[in-house]
Amino acid sequence: MVKTFKVHNLDCANCAAKVERALGKLDGVSSASVNFFAQKITVDVDPDRADDVMACVYKTCKKVDPDITVDR
Repeated sequence: MVKTFKVHNLDCANCAAKVERALGKLDGVSSASVNFFAQKITVDVDPDRADDVMACVYKTCKKVDPDITVDR
């Protein structure tokens, strides 16, 4: 199941790369992509665990860069 989110306050490509790496390591995420220019996150999650994984996605983004906000 692919989910796409709008991101706000993602300030640099390096931060985007950090977020992408962190999201890709989450259990239940098969792939993650963060586009700095489009300010967009795309994750492919296990549909059976989507709610749990999505909560982790939001927490992980905040952990990597506290200024980031993700539209739900």
